[in-house]
Amino acid sequence: MPTVDKSNRTDTPGSPTPEPVPEQHFEGDYRPPAQPGEAAEKPVNIRVETPQVEFLHRLADALNTTLDLNTLMHRVADLVRAVIDYQIFGILLLNERTQDLRMRFQIGHTAEIERVRVKLGRGISGTAALERKSIRVDDVRTYENYIDVNPKVRSELAVPLIVKNRVIGVLDIQSESVGYFTHEHQRLLELTASRIAGAVENARLYTRVARQAQTLTVLNEISREITSILDVDDLLERIGLLLKRVIDFQMFTILLWNERTQQLEHRFSSRYGERVTRERTVSLGQGIIGSAAQLREPIVVPDVRKDPRYLAQAPETRSELSVPLIYKGQMIGVLDLEHTKLNYYNEDHLRTLSTLAAQVAISIANARLYQRISEEEQRLERDLEMARKVQMRLMPRHSPKLEHAEIAARFMAARSIGGDIYDFLDYGPGRVALAVGDVSGKAAPAALYAAMLSGILRSLAAQHLSPAALLTALNDQLQERKLDAQYVVMLIALWDDSNQTLQIANAGSVQPLFVSTSENATGAPEIEVKTIQAEGFPLGLFPDVQYEEFTISTRPGDAIVFLSDGITDAENASGEMFGTERLEAVLASQHHSSAAATVECIVKSVSNFQSGTEHFDDETLVVLRVL
Repeated sequence: MPTVDKSNRTDTPGSPTPEPVPEQHFEGDYRPPAQPGEAAEKPVNIRVETPQVEFLHRLADALNTTLDLNTLMHRVADLVRAVIDYQIFGILLLNERTQDLRMRFQIGHTAEIERVRVKLGRGISGTAALERKSIRVDDVRTYENYIDVNPKVRSELAVPLIVKNRVIGVLDIQSESVGYFTHEHQRLLELTASRIAGAVENARLYTRVARQAQTLTVLNEISREITSILDVDDLLERIGLLLKRVIDFQMFTILLWNERTQQLEHRFSSRYGERVTRERTVSLGQGIIGSAAQLREPIVVPDVRKDPRYLAQAPETRSELSVPLIYKGQMIGVLDLEHTKLNYYNEDHLRTLSTLAAQVAISIANARLYQRISEEEQRLERDLEMARKVQMRLMPRHSPKLEHAEIAARFMAARSIGGDIYDFLDYGPGRVALAVGDVSGKAAPAALYAAMLSGILRSLAAQHLSPAALLTALNDQLQERKLDAQYVVMLIALWDDSNQTLQIANAGSVQPLFVSTSENATGAPEIEVKTIQAEGFPLGLFPDVQYEEFTISTRPGDAIVFLSDGITDAENASGEMFGTERLEAVLASQHHSSAAATVECIVKSVSNFQSGTEHFDDETLVVLRVL
């Protein structure tokens, strides 16, 4: 048989005596240390049989060609069987957190063995791991510390798996025959144990990295999905479903922090996949959940029965993991997982849930903010609807009835409420003042200012002031109630039905249009639309303003059109304005129509021109036609 001399002696006659080589300690060196007084161990020749050499080559190939832990262990088991015909094979790996050995791969054992936890120092495997040396027992019945999990077993050989001076597990083989394993078997496994241990550790590392990469991918998917959910209840339910993809649990609970009550309030729970309803509040420091919130740190409890902070809610719970949800330094809530197995949650679970908790906190904060905004919008919509109703009540419900004229009006707010105003003021028999105004701005501020203006206008109407004097009085009143950058343009026209005259004063409003009808030399009707040149400063900007006043005589068939700039400034999809020319063309075509028909025709023409384009300004229209 070939021999391998490990003494490495190269002495030759006459050569100087070589310096003694200091003893080296290598990983996987199972030799017992020399005791004081003992002679140094003589170099030995280890005889390696050809089948064993082949085994080592095949083992090296097997260890170097796979990073899958299950595949690796299958190959190791098959290769060991080729040189040691065992009956039972197992690889136990050390759980560093709990410091116990757990069966990772086995052949020949019963299924129950996979649930057994072997503490260091217990049994043959635990002792081999604790003492960091291989143990061969010819008859397990004589071994005092033996764990009897299979009554048929008689002999056992356990070799620790050591990587970088750290025990990671034990390779254990058993036989039903007494004294089955030999010293050569032991030395062979010792020779290969460090290589097997290195391969197992590399495979575990690869598996851990692959699992972490997969977990991060899933966490990224979960983060993207929950970010798009803005309903709090839907969000919490979805979190529970998605979290199951990365961490197993039997009980899942989310409690949200109530800033007003300074308590965590139960918001969502599921037990064994079914949603459950709870009425539960937790104070800071109360129970495991309250402690996690108070400390603002995750808490992992391997056995809740041994933790004095635990508040019994589910008698079957054994492990618990609570992680606070914090966003921008503010407590959002606590996410709590429970399991029926002892020591179930580990550092990987903690890291995964802590990573996800940050995104969950952001999503919950966004959903709650959206909920508050939605509730505020609904309240605002209700308030605006009420304001719209109030505004409509401030405007005249019916046009005044006159003997020699008819009046029609229409108001269309660009939003729920607007800043335009029109009114009819009774000045006694046969006399009525028409007021058309437009407050700067839009929506609620403009509507409130218009409501104030309407009240002032009606309080002054009892004095029966002329249009110019009425505008002056309005301006003085607004100066007393001056608001920065707030003003109103308004036109006042006083109709005298007895002589069909119209007195007009303008405070910056759109100049009214006068439509008159006459006959040419051939007797055919001629329609003329012209602008009444009335101007003036808007109300509320300058004190002590005086306004000009015009008196216009009318004839039957004439019409005067008062409008806000929302009519002429209405735009279509191309950004083109309706303009005065189109309005004049519509009025020319309506010279024979009633005031109401004229209003309807103008409104329809503007609407058709806009073709569904959103109205950006209020639209007010008042038409007076002489009978």
